[in-house]
Amino acid sequence: MAKKIMIVDDDPHIVKYLKAIFEDNGYETCSASNGLQAYDVLKAEKPDLITLDLEMPEEWGPRFYRKYSREPEYKSIPVIVVSGLSGIDHAVRTAVAVVKKPFEPDELLDIVKKTIG
Repeated sequence: MAKKIMIVDDDPHIVKYLKAIFEDNGYETCSASNGLQAYDVLKAEKPDLITLDLEMPEEWGPRFYRKYSREPEYKSIPVIVVSGLSGIDHAVRTAVAVVKKPFEPDELLDIVKKTIG
């Protein structure tokens, strides 16, 4: 069964791009455009990994992360921060990686493969 990656980003072009990268490499995907929507998608989809933008409308990425990581069934889901903000290295302290936009697809794929196979 393919591993599932949840993409949380408010930019539909980034979501489409990440979906193409991941799906072309055998992963399933689901997505949300803000932290509030992401929580519902997380519960419904139970992804193996989350890529998380930080600055989004309604609820920012770090707030979504703090909310879901308190729950035992979700707190072990690895997260990769993908953001264009500077100084983001500590926004999500337990992130397996921080990838700054714009990014190289191969760099992100290497991180994903090392994290969930």
